[in-house]
Amino acid sequence: MTTTRRKAALLAGVAAVLLTAMPATAAAADGAGLDWGVCAGDDLDPRQQCATLDVPLDHDDPRGEHIELAVSRIPAADPGARRGTLMLVPGGPGEPGLSDPTAAARSLPAEVLNAYDMVSFDPRGVAQSTPVSCGLAHEDLSLVRLRPWPAPDGSIAENAENSERIADACAVHGGPLLHEISTADEARDIDLIRQALGMQRISIWGVSYGTYAGAVYAQLFPDRTDRVVLDSVDDPDPTRVARGWLANYAVGVEDAFPAFADWAADPGNPQRLADAPEQVRPLFLDLAARLDAEPIPWPGANPPELSGNSLRQTLLDALYAPDRYPRLAELMHAVLDRTALPAPNTPPDEVVQNSAAAIAATICNDVAWPTDLDTYARGVAASRESHPLTAGMPMNVLPCAFWPRRAEPPVEITARGPSNVLLVQNLHDPATPHSGALRMREALGDRARMVTVAATGHGSYARTGNTCGDRHVTTFLLTGHRPAADTFCPAEPSDAPIGRR
Repeated sequence: MTTTRRKAALLAGVAAVLLTAMPATAAAADGAGLDWGVCAGDDLDPRQQCATLDVPLDHDDPRGEHIELAVSRIPAADPGARRGTLMLVPGGPGEPGLSDPTAAARSLPAEVLNAYDMVSFDPRGVAQSTPVSCGLAHEDLSLVRLRPWPAPDGSIAENAENSERIADACAVHGGPLLHEISTADEARDIDLIRQALGMQRISIWGVSYGTYAGAVYAQLFPDRTDRVVLDSVDDPDPTRVARGWLANYAVGVEDAFPAFADWAADPGNPQRLADAPEQVRPLFLDLAARLDAEPIPWPGANPPELSGNSLRQTLLDALYAPDRYPRLAELMHAVLDRTALPAPNTPPDEVVQNSAAAIAATICNDVAWPTDLDTYARGVAASRESHPLTAGMPMNVLPCAFWPRRAEPPVEITARGPSNVLLVQNLHDPATPHSGALRMREALGDRARMVTVAATGHGSYARTGNTCGDRHVTTFLLTGHRPAADTFCPAEPSDAPIGRR
C-alpha cells in the first residue's frame, strides 16, 4: 500500500468511528451530488434515472485526471417507507450494471422496492462509463479463445501464444485506464457514489463477481455498510483471486451437470437426448471428442466452426440456468442427427471488445499470476484427468501471465468488521460453486451468516423461486434479522433458476 493509501485508510477509519452511530437514512436522500436525467437505452423502467459522476483515474492522485462513471437509480416506491439505498453491484467482472435497477424493479418483492432506492453503475472502463479497449482482432474476440480451452491433445502452446498477443495488444491500446482497473478501485468508486448520493451508509446486493467486489467494499469501508447481501459467492482467496474463480469452474460444472442430465433424459422432454441420466455424460463427452477430430462449419460463429471446445463452451453457458438447457440440447441433436446447426449466439464485436478489456484488466491487476508456463501445463493435464467436462480450461494460461504487475496487494477479506453480511448460495452452481462460497463464509467469520439453497444455477435471490431462500434475504433487507446460524433451504417444486454472471 502506498503512503497516500495508508493515510487515506487512516482517515477512513477515523470517519468510520464518527459515522457508526448514524442511521443509514440520516443524510440527504435525493442524490444532491448527481444531476439525474433520462437514461439512454431500450426497455428500461420509466422511473429509472441516470447521471454521470467524475472520479479520479488514479485514487492515489485525486487532483489528477478524472474519468466518468455512469450511475443509475430507481427511487424507493414508497417514500414514507424508505430506509436507504441498495447498491446493486454488477457481476462479471466487466459486466455493465446501468440497467440493473430496472431488472430489480421487475423481480424483487414490493416491500424491498418500497424500502430502498435501487442504485447501480457501469464500472470504470465498462459500457457507458469511460470505456477501455484492447483493440483486439476479431479472431481474438472468440469466447473459446478468451476462455482458454486447450487443444484436443491437451497442449496449451497455442493458448500461450494467444494470451501473450492479447496482453501485448492491451499494453499498446489500453491506455492509462487499463492499469487503474481493479476490484479495490471499484470499491473506492462505490464509496464516491455513496458520497454523491448523500448517504452515510449503503446496503449492498452483489451477485457473482459482485460478491467479491461487495466484500472488498465491506472490508475497506466496513462502517459505511448497512446490510450486505452476497449472492452466488466468489472464493476470496487473496493468493489466487480470479485464478481461483477460473479453477472453480471445474468443480461447478460437475456440480451442475447432473441437473442437465436429469432434464435431458426426462421422458416428457421433447428434446430428450438419452433414456437415462447416466447416459448423458458419456454422450456429451463422445460428441465433444468427435468435434475435436472433425469440427463442423458454423457460419456466423466466431470461430466459424463448431468444435469440441465450442460445444464445451456452450455447456458451460447452459448450466447457468435450466432455461438455457434447450439451446445446448438443440445443438447436440443437430450434431447427432446431422441436421443444420442452429444460428449461433455471437455477441457483437464491440461489446466483447469492451468486456474483454475490462475483464482482463480486473483479474490481471487484482493479483500477480504465475509466469512459468509449466505451472499451467501441469494444472491443465491434472484437470483434464479429474474433470473431463471442462477439459483443462479452468487451469489454463490467460493474458495475466504476460501482464505488467501492479504494486498494490490484493484485499484480504477478514472477520474484522460489523456482523451485517448475509451469504445466499445455490448448492449446484456452475460458476461460483458451493465449496468456494464456504471459503468466503470462513473468511468473514462471525461477520456473516450463510443460507444454502438446494437449487441449480447461477444467481439465487429472486431467481430460483425458492421461497425459503428468498424469505431469508427479504427479511434481512427489511429488518436486519438473519438466521441465528447458517441455514439450509430444501428444494421446492417451483425452483427455476434464471442465472447470469
